Amino acid sequence: DSITAEQKYHSQNFVSRLMRSQSFRFASKMAFFACLTIVVGRTAVGAFHMAKTARAAAAGNGVFGAHQKFKSSNVPFMRKYRTSAGAAAGITSMQQSTVAVEGLEKSLDVSHPAFETISKDIVSEYGAYCTLYKHKKSGAELLSVSSDDDNKVFGITFRTPPSDSTGVPHILEHSVLCGSRKYKTKDPFVQLLQGSLQTFLNAFTYPDRTCYVVASQNTKDFYNLVNVYTDAVFHPRAISDPMVHAQEGWHLELENKEDPLTYKGVVYNEMKGVYSSPDSLLMRQSQNSIFPDNTYAVDSGGDPKEIPNLSFDQFAEFHAKFYHPGNSRIFFSGDDDVYKRLELMDEYLNEFDASPESKPASVIEWQQKSFSEPKYFNLPYPAGGDQEETHMVNLNWLINDRPLTATEDLTLGVLDRLLMGTSAAILRKTLMESGLGSAITGGGLSDELLQATFSIGLKGVKPDNTKDVEKLVLDTLEKAANEGFSDDAIAAAMNTIEFQLREFNTGSFPKGLSFMLASMSKWLYDQSPTEALKFEEPLAELKASIKESGSKVFQDMIRELLLTNSHRSVIEMVPSKTLDEELLKEEQDRLAGIKSSMKEDELEGIIKQTVDLKALQGADDPPEARATIPSLELSDLKRDVTEYPIAVSENEDDSGVTVVRHELGSTSGIAYVNFGVDLSKLPLDDVVLLPLFTRLMKETGAGEYSDIELSEKIGIHTGGVDVDLMISEIREATSGGGKVSDGTRIISKMFLSGKSTTEKIGELFSIFKLLLTEAKLDSQSKVVEMLKETKTRLESSIQGSGHAYANTRLHARYHVPSYIKEKMGGISYLETVKNLLKEAEEDWPSLLKRLETVRDVILDGEFCRDGMVLDITGEKSVLDGVKSEVEGFLKEIPGEASGSKLTNFYEENHPWVAQAKAEMADKTPITDEGFVVSTQVSYVGKGGILYDAGESVKGSDAVVSNFLRTGYLWDHVRVMGGAYGGFCTFSPIDGFFSFLSYRDPNLAKTLDVYDAASDALMAAGTELEKDQDALASAIIGTIGDMDQALSPDQKGYKAFQRWILRESPEQRQKYRDELLNTKPSDFVDFAKRLKAMKTPSVAVISSKSAFEAAADAGKSMSLNDVV
Repeated sequence: DSITAEQKYHSQNFVSRLMRSQSFRFASKMAFFACLTIVVGRTAVGAFHMAKTARAAAAGNGVFGAHQKFKSSNVPFMRKYRTSAGAAAGITSMQQSTVAVEGLEKSLDVSHPAFETISKDIVSEYGAYCTLYKHKKSGAELLSVSSDDDNKVFGITFRTPPSDSTGVPHILEHSVLCGSRKYKTKDPFVQLLQGSLQTFLNAFTYPDRTCYVVASQNTKDFYNLVNVYTDAVFHPRAISDPMVHAQEGWHLELENKEDPLTYKGVVYNEMKGVYSSPDSLLMRQSQNSIFPDNTYAVDSGGDPKEIPNLSFDQFAEFHAKFYHPGNSRIFFSGDDDVYKRLELMDEYLNEFDASPESKPASVIEWQQKSFSEPKYFNLPYPAGGDQEETHMVNLNWLINDRPLTATEDLTLGVLDRLLMGTSAAILRKTLMESGLGSAITGGGLSDELLQATFSIGLKGVKPDNTKDVEKLVLDTLEKAANEGFSDDAIAAAMNTIEFQLREFNTGSFPKGLSFMLASMSKWLYDQSPTEALKFEEPLAELKASIKESGSKVFQDMIRELLLTNSHRSVIEMVPSKTLDEELLKEEQDRLAGIKSSMKEDELEGIIKQTVDLKALQGADDPPEARATIPSLELSDLKRDVTEYPIAVSENEDDSGVTVVRHELGSTSGIAYVNFGVDLSKLPLDDVVLLPLFTRLMKETGAGEYSDIELSEKIGIHTGGVDVDLMISEIREATSGGGKVSDGTRIISKMFLSGKSTTEKIGELFSIFKLLLTEAKLDSQSKVVEMLKETKTRLESSIQGSGHAYANTRLHARYHVPSYIKEKMGGISYLETVKNLLKEAEEDWPSLLKRLETVRDVILDGEFCRDGMVLDITGEKSVLDGVKSEVEGFLKEIPGEASGSKLTNFYEENHPWVAQAKAEMADKTPITDEGFVVSTQVSYVGKGGILYDAGESVKGSDAVVSNFLRTGYLWDHVRVMGGAYGGFCTFSPIDGFFSFLSYRDPNLAKTLDVYDAASDALMAAGTELEKDQDALASAIIGTIGDMDQALSPDQKGYKAFQRWILRESPEQRQKYRDELLNTKPSDFVDFAKRLKAMKTPSVAVISSKSAFEAAADAGKSMSLNDVV
């Protein structure tokens, strides 16, 4: 999880279109795949969820024996399932040539003298040829998956069940990547980040396992990564050097005898941030309460109160116990040579003898359904001074205490979608419309651990209504069990899941990693790894059951697993406005007690350890240590920018609409479609309505369809439909490539996006038109519900992802497009939502009129067609097959084909600019601001302007800023400062630069680190004159960040973005050439700009006490209470 903070920043800053797809429940859990340490297990990774979860993760990473059957209840047969030619039916199978298939088949027969073959299997659903091996000497198991995927994946997973909440598996996961027997730098992980073409490089801790994963499209790079990671897990420096445990886990810090003792450590501070989040506290307590008797009762991530109880000896013993090859599951996937995989692994495994006790010692015990009645827990959560004192209520069930069959797994997944999968799903809808709370908690089914759970509840509940929440959940489940689900609801749920399975679109997230996570959901518990990857047979069985029994399949499951299941807990979280202060005092008292018990020489020892650790952290690795890290050479890099197909047809068929097409080799019979309408005629005051407006378009029904019927129509006929916004700054048409924009040229569009098979494209277009023209905007209760939920989620997000909001706030002070985005989703948007909620409750006709006006303006018949654009990605047969439907759609959409032209925003100022500039001085002044929330950590931001409008930005600047992020900031903010993340951002289009930290124990000290960055960069430029290898690594790592693997729809959308932002191939190539030719002098030039940053300012999200301490240190700022 070492780069989670940066990934989180990107997932916040570049809102993924995939994240807001129909698979919202799964997308919202992408933080797990972004490698947060141990989350409670919120993402299903069985076969039927594999495609969905992988896709959700892609959004945050860039650019986002016989089993007892369930007993039948006495519920009468309700209705026959209506068969429907769902959208998934038209998805074609994976295209593989005869030669490729023959080669993959041969891979099944590869043998190696050091390994015995356990089993062979073909996962035909995904063209994966799998062989399970066992290393004869060490006992390690290895699953080799051969496919035609060039994005190669390696993973090694250990079963690591903790017995307490000291966080030892989590701390060890951080620590093993801090140097090893062969790779002797302090942090090889960072060297790999800096100088490889990795498409995935991380590690993450579950409640019962620890995974180390790498991926690359470059074979040489891939095996470099595999070597470093394998040596790291088996021979880490950490188990012999207590300094690593101190740095990554915890240590006592004291610089002067008169100072108070403090706790420091990366994981310690990370988990203080986690335990500052009410949502995290709720989910942890939910898991712990339902598993009182096994390892899931403790927190593998670590409770900050317990982490300091972990000794170095216990830390090293945990590695010795669980990190033996016999307790490992090794995974390879991709198009590389199978024999080479085995040969490489044997080099590491051959020095280990078998360890018969390793696997038995790590077995996860089954939690029996032992509750005779539900158990109730009441706990506090931290609340801000101005925060409304509402409760959180969560109901949790233990679903199974025996293994589930593949068909039962799939049935559970479909049931979960019926209950929770969309805003129209019965359980989600009933809770949200009840008025008892403001947002859903729990999220439904979680099934990637040994045993599945189901959790659901509400936050924002008034104290008098807490019992009503439990009753409503149970009553709703009873209703679903009695009445069942409609034919269309079942058809929609089945089609949506089947579509995602067959499409298997993981975006830039490696498909092999999705395979690994799915296989591990069974393999970890000593079941077949490949059976977890298959879906055809269980899907056919479930369809047959539905055809025979209809809804009864799901009704029986509700009764069996939920209603008659007494192994249930109810968690009630109660707000405490003093909890943070109490925890801080408790920590201070504990440390004061430790200090008072120490003798003089012991205090001197702590001071010396503090000095020694900082000296070690600040020291450069010697050249001989750096030389041990394998690397690529500049000659290994691709010199040319990858271009993707695009054909632009302006005023297609005299419709007034521009149509953009991308013909790719294969999209499995799926058309990916985006339809954009212009927003520039809206007044700026109404732009803040757009997030609400776009959500209403999808969730309240349209035309003759209710919200439920509309959701079912989308589910039955498409692979998902969404509504998104694009507010993007563009460079002036005459500026040439690389010139910084002045912020006056803006593209402002709303996009309806969706996907379907060729046969269903007409249905997709009809849904687009329906949402655009007939969405129901007149439900006051729905608007109030949505605004309450948005308010609650914003408050939670600001507390947990403060770095993203700090950056948005900083950027908004300097550029109009960023100011507009901040109005629509930054810290100030929270106040806007509160005002809109008041208007919805007290002056509904006024707000309704504003919403209706938004639609009227964007569909103004005179202008709207000129601002419309239709973007389609597909293979040739798809593009040919949708021609007539495209022609019909263009005739039916609103507007006059020969209407008036909009302003050319590539050459003229956008109409929002003048008012935005007038507002910025008052609403986002260039001043240092602090935003007070209830938290135990800080999110520290500082930014300003490096380039003025009209100046040219070079590609080398990307190398320098990447070097600063992975070098100086990593060392000083994370390693030495103890923050979970420290990084920087640079925007070439507007010249804005920012420093950011994540879950930071410091505030004033971090700002000092930022202020010293220019001098450090200047010195680095001088050093790089003498170290061309380090310079090459910096270039390689930056190219690696740019050249990520893309799915077919992403390739099409990338080409579309380039076109709509008017980036030319020549400009892109020039930028890449400059990047590849980066010189040490470019570092010096950038450092000079950084030192002379224009009108820098600060934005920090933290606690009141932290701001007071910063003020005492001379870092005062204007404070604003937020949460």
